[in-house]
Amino acid sequence: MLTSGVAAPPRFLHSDTVRTAARFVAAASLVVVTALWLAGRDAAPQGVAAAGRLAGLWSADLLLLQVVLMARIPWLEHTYGRDTLARWHRWTGHASLHLLLAHVGLALAARPAPTWWPLLTGDLSMIVAVLGLAALILVVGTSVRSVRRRLRYESWHLLHLYAYLGVALALPHELVLGSDLQSTAARVYWWGAYLLAAGATVLFRLGLPVWRTLRHRLAVDKVVPEAPGLVSVYLTGRRLDRLPARAGQYFVWRFLDGRGALRGNPFSLSGPPRADRLRITVKTVGDGTARVAALRAGTRVLIEGPYGRMTADTYSGGPVTMLACGVGVTPLLALLWDLPYGHAKATLVYRTRHPADVAFLPELEWLARRRGVRLVPLVGPRAAPGSWLPAGYADYTDTEALRSLAPDLAEHDVYVCGPDAWTDAVLRAARALGVPPARLHRERFAW
Repeated sequence: MLTSGVAAPPRFLHSDTVRTAARFVAAASLVVVTALWLAGRDAAPQGVAAAGRLAGLWSADLLLLQVVLMARIPWLEHTYGRDTLARWHRWTGHASLHLLLAHVGLALAARPAPTWWPLLTGDLSMIVAVLGLAALILVVGTSVRSVRRRLRYESWHLLHLYAYLGVALALPHELVLGSDLQSTAARVYWWGAYLLAAGATVLFRLGLPVWRTLRHRLAVDKVVPEAPGLVSVYLTGRRLDRLPARAGQYFVWRFLDGRGALRGNPFSLSGPPRADRLRITVKTVGDGTARVAALRAGTRVLIEGPYGRMTADTYSGGPVTMLACGVGVTPLLALLWDLPYGHAKATLVYRTRHPADVAFLPELEWLARRRGVRLVPLVGPRAAPGSWLPAGYADYTDTEALRSLAPDLAEHDVYVCGPDAWTDAVLRAARALGVPPARLHRERFAW
């Protein structure tokens, strides 16, 4: 039995406090930047060039906000969840790049064309800025969905690190050539903003994972096949009762087994964390994940996390319906062990293509016997393009099928995990049946 021996992590700040503070800081930063620009206009060019400078300052401010959003700050992670932060990260990244391109375009438009090349190459800080712009264009361009789908996760993640290079290269240009940034107030603000963004990144994205890795010393205990192409990795370590992990969360894992060991992959806990053991379950579909099936006992592990807010904290009480597709069953299985629902008050709808793909059957049967969990397997090829249903439900609409599976769904907490398109189809059907947004729970492995 996989009962948890890990205490819930402490909450240092209330979520409402974090939301208020985050909104205030984001809005105030843009207000301060605009005020500093207005205060420095006497020493700066006017007209088109002045508008270009303001666009550049807004771009730099959003770029720093973008860095903070992905700095893995625990209070933001707990309050908003990784998928929400990643969505804002993408939005601020695109907005920042568009403003930066406007800055460049307006700056060139304010000058005669023959002076453009000397302007771009005549000063070291300008050359550095052009290189920074190229790095940011590369990052944003490879983050477009149609492009990202063609890249391996490891390749995309490596390219994405160039965003930090773009931020670092922007600072010399901004402080050396910004004639409207020569005041003490402006310099204090921008140096402070850059140092805070860099400090948050170093502390939470690098320092905290290293500290947790050294403190808990996780290592592979054994690897167990669960279904074709699906394996579970059991891990042991020190003082795991102090690791602030919850059922439903995930870590970024780096297995120190040789070449490519520092490439991280996000995997969910597939059982509630215990004081002496953790378990993750991995679908071995790519080069990075295929290595997991061959891990040896004793392999050391670097961890980053935990991440995700699809935990017992989101449960409002009463009946529960969970819908999983493929390996998406892993965090939901952990939640089935962890949530305090009543006997026979939980349903798991489990979608797989083949009967052999059903994983964790002994655990699911135990939960069915002891806690009354209702298991609904949906097995077979897809009924139609875009549907979340198997061929056996070809005569049903998505909404009709969900109503037949859970007639009173609007009164349930609904947890969904699976591929994005499948999950989106399930969520549309759930909304059509009247499930309020506060009771719909899903989370992406967002980066």
